[in-house]
Amino acid sequence: MVDEFARLGHTVCGCARTKKHLVELAHIYPRHDFQPVDVASDADVSAWATYLVKKHGAPDFVINNAAIISPKASLWQIEDRIFSQAIDINIKGVVNVIRHFAPAMVRRKQGVIVNFSSRWGKRYEKNMAPYCASKWAVVALTHALAEELRPEGVAAIGINPGIVKTQMLQRYLGSRSVRSMSGYPSPADWAKHAVPFILRLRLSHSGKMLAVAIPLSRRSRRHA
Repeated sequence: MVDEFARLGHTVCGCARTKKHLVELAHIYPRHDFQPVDVASDADVSAWATYLVKKHGAPDFVINNAAIISPKASLWQIEDRIFSQAIDINIKGVVNVIRHFAPAMVRRKQGVIVNFSSRWGKRYEKNMAPYCASKWAVVALTHALAEELRPEGVAAIGINPGIVKTQMLQRYLGSRSVRSMSGYPSPADWAKHAVPFILRLRLSHSGKMLAVAIPLSRRSRRHA
């Protein structure tokens, strides 16, 4: 998404926990802003938001796409630490970002908050309880947030990105990954459709759960 937003002329202010990747992005895009932040830490996000709003002003779009997927297991077999990590990043991380960026957007009476959900935001699957629970929570949070922000001129929208050929998908598929992933778009191909889709979102879309559709011609017929 960074590549596509930058290509379309937008300034990207992003964060990640992995410094190495941030250094690479900063080298490629020196005019943009990338900072090491753990979204699960309210203090980290607070400091980051304060810095960005002071330097760049209120954002036009806030994109909550940070998430992890836990190893597959029955719910009672999942350690507290593993479950807590999923909740801290997938739910509390979303809320931390909203908590510290929404006020500036409300003051400006403009902006769009995009929360990434999943097909598991309305479905469920055995051995996937933490991830399913977190994405159902994102959907509920987005609906409630939309009602709160709409009178302030700010939109809150949920997005199901669909199935993308990522490391997360590879971990989910396991030994089936090579053959099963062949029909799905790469992150770069996906972003070419997703970023323009996101940029078209407006207040009229607030409260909706939308899906990014990739044209079937970009997918193998075997998986269409």
